[in-house]
Amino acid sequence: MGRFRLVWLLFVWVLGIERGVSGLACNWGLQSTHPLPPNIVVKLLKDNGFDKVKLFEADPGALKALGKSGIQVMVGIPNDMLASLAGSAGNAEAWVQQNVSNYISKYGTDIRFVAIGNEPFLHSYKDMFTQTTLPALQNIQAALGKAGLGKKVKTTVPLNADVYQTDSGLPSGGDFRPDIRDLMLKIIKFIQDNGGILTINIYPFLSLQADPNFPKEFAFFNNKANPVVDGPIVYTNVYDANFDTLISALEKNGFGQMPVVIGEVGWPTDCDPNANIDNARRFNQGLLDRIIRGQGTPKRRAPPDVYIFSLIDEDNKSVAPGNFERHWGIFNYDGSIKYPLDLGKGKALTQAKGVKYLARQWCVLSPSAGVSDPNALAQSISQACQYADCTSIGPGSSCSNLDPQRNASYAFNMYYQTMDQRKDACSFNNLSTVTTVDPSQPPCRFEIMIDIGKHELSVSNKVPAAGFGSLLLVSLMLVLGLANGVH
Repeated sequence: MGRFRLVWLLFVWVLGIERGVSGLACNWGLQSTHPLPPNIVVKLLKDNGFDKVKLFEADPGALKALGKSGIQVMVGIPNDMLASLAGSAGNAEAWVQQNVSNYISKYGTDIRFVAIGNEPFLHSYKDMFTQTTLPALQNIQAALGKAGLGKKVKTTVPLNADVYQTDSGLPSGGDFRPDIRDLMLKIIKFIQDNGGILTINIYPFLSLQADPNFPKEFAFFNNKANPVVDGPIVYTNVYDANFDTLISALEKNGFGQMPVVIGEVGWPTDCDPNANIDNARRFNQGLLDRIIRGQGTPKRRAPPDVYIFSLIDEDNKSVAPGNFERHWGIFNYDGSIKYPLDLGKGKALTQAKGVKYLARQWCVLSPSAGVSDPNALAQSISQACQYADCTSIGPGSSCSNLDPQRNASYAFNMYYQTMDQRKDACSFNNLSTVTTVDPSQPPCRFEIMIDIGKHELSVSNKVPAAGFGSLLLVSLMLVLGLANGVH
C-alpha cells in the first residue's frame, strides 16, 4: 500500500510538471459605469483558466456569482473602512458575518483570504492609515476565528512595493522603510502567527513611467537589458529585482520563510507613451510564460501566486495617478479581447460570451455644425468629459490620431453611451447628431456600451468622479483644434 501511494504521488507530481501551474490568478475590478454581469465574468474567468481572483471590495453580485465556481477568492476591505473595523470588534464581526460567512454558507463561495486595505502605507497617504491597519487586521482575524473560519480563511495586507527600499541600490540591501519598519514587522509577525500571507504589488510599468532614465528593457522579461549584478546573482528585469528586495528585507528581519504572493502586476494599454497594446502584450506574455513554467526569482525559486492586474478595463476608476488607470485590463470593458495571449499549450484567450449591447448607434458632431460660438462648443465638450471617460483622446493616447471633428465626436459619443443612449444625451447645443455609421478609426474605438437593462441588473450607474481637471484641459485643447480646423 505504501509503495502504491508513493508511485501515485510521483505520478501526480510529474503530471503537475507536465501541465504547468494549476491555474491563473487575476484582479477583478468593479469601477465601471456599465459593468459586465457577474455571471458572465465568472464564465470568462473559467474559460481562460483563472482559478483564483481578488476583489477589492465585498461586492454582492460578484461573491454570489463566484459561489460553487471552483474559483478561490480573496476579498478586499477598502481603506476607508479600516478606522471603523479597527475601532470596534463588533464592526469586524458584523463585516465577517455579512461578507464572508454569509457567502460561504449560502452560496458556497470559496473565500480563502481577506485583504485588509489596499496599499495603506503609500507615501501619498501621509500616514492616514498607519494607526488603523494593524488593529483592523487583528479584529478581522479575531472575527474569523469567532465565526469558526480561522483555519479556512486567512488574512493579508496588500502592500505597495514602496514599503521597502535598498540603500545600496541592490536587492541584497533590501529593508523596510524606516518610518514604518516597526509597524511592518508587527504586521508580518501577526500574519505569520495566524497562517496568513504577505501580499505585494509590483509594477514595472510604473517604474518606467515615473523615471525617464529607467532602462526600458529592464521592465520586460526577454533578458535584453543590461544586467544588475548583485554578488553571485544576476538580474535582467526589475520584477525579479523588486521581489527579491522584499525577500532580502524579510530575511534581514527574521522572516525568511514568510509566504509571499504578488497581488497586482500588469501593464496598461492606453494614455501614456509606454502604455500601448504592443508593450502590454509583450509584458503580460512574458509574465504568463513565467507562471506557466512555474518560475520563481533568484532568491525564491518556488513560484508565488501572481494576481494579474487586471481582468477588465474600468471606465470609472480614479485617474489621480494617471489616465492609464482605466486601461489595465487584458480584456476590454465588455470582455472582448484586446490582444492575443498564449495561456500555455497553445491555448488562446477566450472572449466573454452572452454580452448584450445598446443599439448600434453613435452620437457625433453634426456635419453641419459650425464653430461660430467656441464657448458653446467648449461647454459641450467639457460636459461630456466631466461625466464620461475621455481619457483615450488625450495626447499620445489611442485616439490622439483623430482630426478635430472626430475628437469632438468621441467626447459626445462617450457621454451618450455612458448615459445609456438617452435621447437627451445627444443634444449638445445643436452641435451633435445620432448616426448608425460606425465612426471608429483604428486604433480608436467608438464604444457602444453594455445594455444593463437587458442583463436585468439592478446597478446604479456611477459617474466617473476623478480626473475632471485633466479632461477639461483636454477638452479646451480640442476646442482650439476645432476652432482652427473646422470651417
